[in-house]
Amino acid sequence: MIKAVIFDMDGVLIDTEKWLNIYWQQAAKEAGFHFTREHGLAIRSLATKYTGPYLQKIFGPEFDYEAIRARRKQLMKEHIEKNGIEKKPDVDEILDYLRSKNIKTAVATATDPERTKQYLTQIGIYDKFDQLVSATTVENGKPEPDVYLYACEQIGEKPKDCIAVEDSPNGILSAYRAGLSVVMVPDLAEPDEETAKLLYAKFDTLAGLKTII
Repeated sequence: MIKAVIFDMDGVLIDTEKWLNIYWQQAAKEAGFHFTREHGLAIRSLATKYTGPYLQKIFGPEFDYEAIRARRKQLMKEHIEKNGIEKKPDVDEILDYLRSKNIKTAVATATDPERTKQYLTQIGIYDKFDQLVSATTVENGKPEPDVYLYACEQIGEKPKDCIAVEDSPNGILSAYRAGLSVVMVPDLAEPDEETAKLLYAKFDTLAGLKTII
C-alpha cells in the first residue's frame, strides 16, 4: 500500500530544467567553455559535491565551477524575477488527489531550502506538502540515496511504502538506491536503457500517478 509520494522539484513540479540548462550553457560560454545541452542533461539533480569534479574532468581544472555556477544562479534569478515560474501540468490536480486519499506528500530536491520554499510558495503549492527536504541538508546528495532516506524518515514512512517521482537519471538512481518505487515523468529527455530498468512506471504527466495509487 502506498503511504506517501515524494516529488523531485525542478522538472517535475516546476518547469525550470530547460532554463537551468540554457543558463548553464550561457554561463560556461561566458567563461570560455563549450558547454552543450548534453552536458546540462548529465548534471540534472546531481549534487554540487559531484558536479564540480564531473565538469572539471570534462573541461579541465581551469573550469571554475563555483564562479560559473554563481553566474548561472544569477541568470536564473533574473529570469524568474522577470518571468515567474511555470508549474508542470497537473501539479495541483495530483496534489489535491493525494491529499483526498490521505497519502502524504513531500519534496526531495537538489535545490537549497530557501529557494525551494520561495519557488513552491510563488506557485501556491508550498502548503500542500507534509515535508520539504533539500539535498544540501544531507551528507551526500543525488544520486546517492541519502535525501530520499531522510525524506522518508521525516514523514515517518518506510521507503518500500513510498513512491518517488523523478525526471532525471541521477534522481531516479537516488530514489531506487533508497528502496522507493520510482516513477518517471520525463521532462527534457526520455529514460535511457539503464534508467528504464529502474522504473516502476513512466507517465507523460503527473496525472498518470492516479492509475497506480
